[in-house]
Amino acid sequence: MPLFEIETDAHIIITWAANDQAANEVVANAYPNDTVIRLTKRPRDTWVISKGVLGLAEKDSPCNVARDCLAKAAGDKVHAIRLYMHETGDDLERARRVIESNMVMGW
Repeated sequence: MPLFEIETDAHIIITWAANDQAANEVVANAYPNDTVIRLTKRPRDTWVISKGVLGLAEKDSPCNVARDCLAKAAGDKVHAIRLYMHETGDDLERARRVIESNMVMGW
């Protein structure tokens, strides 16, 4: 079964489907309000995302640093954000996003 990359106005979906119509049905069932912008049949049956492209190639991933900051701050979000900014040199907005993302994942 081929692997499809489907870009909608709100998501990028990677899924196996028998054909283009079946891939469109996956989107319609999962995200009925989304509009398909691009549908691509992948040439191989695997999908690879480069950590370098996502900015995660460094030794200490943002998640590891954020979890360490959350532990040091005993779960206090504001304190964890300050610690994260101090540890990484990132700005307030980036630090907030990383800390909040890790809080959602259950640090």
